[in-house]
Amino acid sequence: MPPSQNDIAKHFRALHNPQDPLTLTNVYDASTASVIASLPTTRALATASFAIAACIGVGDENLTKAQNLAAVQIIISAAHRINPTLPITVDLQDGYGKDLSSLAATIKEAIALGAVGCNLEDMDNAAGTLRPLDEAVARVRTVVEAAKEAGVPDFALNARTDVLSLEGKTLDDVIVRGKAFLEAGACTVFVWGGPQGRGVSKEEVKILVRELEGRVNVKMNLREGFLGIQEIRQLGVARVSLGPELWKCAMKAVQEQAESLLS
Repeated sequence: MPPSQNDIAKHFRALHNPQDPLTLTNVYDASTASVIASLPTTRALATASFAIAACIGVGDENLTKAQNLAAVQIIISAAHRINPTLPITVDLQDGYGKDLSSLAATIKEAIALGAVGCNLEDMDNAAGTLRPLDEAVARVRTVVEAAKEAGVPDFALNARTDVLSLEGKTLDDVIVRGKAFLEAGACTVFVWGGPQGRGVSKEEVKILVRELEGRVNVKMNLREGFLGIQEIRQLGVARVSLGPELWKCAMKAVQEQAESLLS
């Protein structure tokens, strides 16, 4: 008997182990999903909304729920043709819609497509502002409850906070939010350093690992001057993701080959 979707979700949660961190090579279309799902070392897949948006010619901030979920459906179908039990978590940006019922509907739609986890930001992207803590926590609880109602109580929420990208905010603000998100049912906390590359330093990651008991997601940059995969794994985080880094590598290769041919 094949495992249920919640069995897969439970397995996915178990992969979040600070002693052996889960590495997610984020995908953005059927081709990347198929290639990475075929690798014997792949333990799970994640989508990247920035790269999905770029592939359909829109900015990440303009990617609609319908566009994102259409891409997610293609990605999950492609990956599950290779490995039907491969856990897949999806980037749902801020969850779409202001009210909690809209967020719950989004989660249930993602689960219906086969997702066993998601990213959720604490920004209100329509307003361009950080949600108040109580509102952000309520949205975490809504995700958890919606997943239970959809039959996947072990759905793994990676709660992203953008608080560190705002002027005047410190790591203490991150820790307050992170602890509140974990208490509300999040599996891990993802700290975003902002689009201008403020990032999160090695020492800051160590503090987050200590304060959040290792339940931390770190985004790795595939560029010189940033921590490598082995360095990050040794910090005690539960999860490492790439976001749109593979897409950037692919586009750089396309550009370089095209320039070489056309010159």
